[in-house]
Amino acid sequence: MPSLAELASEASTCRRCPLSLGRTRVVWGGGDARAGLMVVGEGPGREEDREGRPFVGRSGRLLERLLLEEAGLRREQVYIANVVKCRPPGNRDPLPEEIEACRPYLEEQVSLVGPQVVLTLGNFATRVLLGTSERISDLRGRTYRWGGEGTVLVPTFHPAAALRGGGEVQTRMRADFVRAKEALAGAPAPR
Repeated sequence: MPSLAELASEASTCRRCPLSLGRTRVVWGGGDARAGLMVVGEGPGREEDREGRPFVGRSGRLLERLLLEEAGLRREQVYIANVVKCRPPGNRDPLPEEIEACRPYLEEQVSLVGPQVVLTLGNFATRVLLGTSERISDLRGRTYRWGGEGTVLVPTFHPAAALRGGGEVQTRMRADFVRAKEALAGAPAPR
């Protein structure tokens, strides 16, 4: 199996779907390649496309603050990725064919990192990984056994939704980050 660096290099020239035509950079992901916690969002926005890093700007700052305050983790201690690696035009939701084109990359990222806990951010990432059409407001607040080897998935709101939705959404997110921390504490030792 290739390494994360080899996969990132391959993805940097990817032309599997039309999203590649409008991107500035592939936003591969980053952080601790052996992290116990992996955070998965939807796809890059304008700032991420410009910088080539996931979750920068206001949403990224909120994510970093919640990770530190509620899970006791710095950004460098987790691995952060997105379902799709190129920015959808106008920040629209990725189309099914775009998701399928990127799915092998995300699956290999998850496999190589081997997280004990996956924290999904928002409707989109949660629906894709859980294979459901339920809303995030109905899915969050619980943990789900997911994938192989005892991995736990914890869904929560996207930081952008919390920035728009205010204190109540952030309070619920905080509870989900604590839930992820508790799942991580109760997880088997890393492989």
